[in-house]
Amino acid sequence: MRNTLWLLLLASSVALAQDRFGFGAPATQQELSQFVSPLADGRGLPAGSGSVQAGKELYTAQCAACHGGNLEGGQGDRLVGGRGSLANGDPAKAPVKTVESYWPYATTLFDYIRRAMPFTAPGSLSNDQVYALCAYILAQAKIVPDSSTLDARSLAAVRMPNRDGFVADPRPERFPPPAQK
Repeated sequence: MRNTLWLLLLASSVALAQDRFGFGAPATQQELSQFVSPLADGRGLPAGSGSVQAGKELYTAQCAACHGGNLEGGQGDRLVGGRGSLANGDPAKAPVKTVESYWPYATTLFDYIRRAMPFTAPGSLSNDQVYALCAYILAQAKIVPDSSTLDARSLAAVRMPNRDGFVADPRPERFPPPAQK
């Protein structure tokens, strides 16, 4: 429901821009079907699945050049390690922001890979390839077993190491609590 409302808003704003400014075109159903924005609980994840082994092969072919053969980083960000570094309490030690140390939900990993990777051709990976890359990265971080095959249900069930490392910021002045009945 949430994605549908967002897509309708997007389509109407494009139509408004086209009428008002003379450029742009409404998104086609084909284009809209490519949009994926999963929630933490897995709602919005597409069909598909991928194994750690398939992810390893794909990572070696398409990701290692930037992220390193052992996910240690290079031209691209480091992907594993750094557990506990965000809460180390020492301002002189910079946190190591990785999938393992920073991201609270595995569905965010899927979303980011799907939208932004590979750097040279973002959005070009199939859903199965994205699930496979998630499986491989999470296995290398010792978050899921090496024998894992991930899909929408199992990816959403992954408990990330730093899930509880974030402080809620309800901002009551901006987001008032619901009225009591």
